[in-house]
Amino acid sequence: MTEPQAPPQLKPTNNVVHDDGFFPLSGNPYFHCIVSKSNVKPKFQMTIPNKMQPFLPPETVPVVLTFRNKDWEMNYYGDHSLKCFDPRWKIFATDNDLKIGDGCVFDLMENSGKILKFMVQILRGDIPDEFLNRVNGESSETPIIID
Repeated sequence: MTEPQAPPQLKPTNNVVHDDGFFPLSGNPYFHCIVSKSNVKPKFQMTIPNKMQPFLPPETVPVVLTFRNKDWEMNYYGDHSLKCFDPRWKIFATDNDLKIGDGCVFDLMENSGKILKFMVQILRGDIPDEFLNRVNGESSETPIIID
């Protein structure tokens, strides 16, 4: 049996949120997602990518998501086969009017082993049509020039 690992040391941050709600990443582990139907329709699931799991505890712990200086509390299910946030994720999704195609960046600000805290940035999915062809690395034959 292996001993539990200590949570990773995270970089201190000033947690200053700019007026537009965007801020530089802290340099700590983070993950991002493009909001899909499963995130904003019943069952309202937010699974955690495999690449993020080594930085998170292997048990259920409270998690706080912060967006624009407001907090949402839920649990992280680190001891389930599908690592995810609990059903209270739905409250965060609906309070912030998340839509399919929006982007979310979850910047890990605290991991004491007893609680997780993420600073969240939401990037609204107003993706111009000319960029939609570039999904999954595909590109159009003519270059897109942005002024």
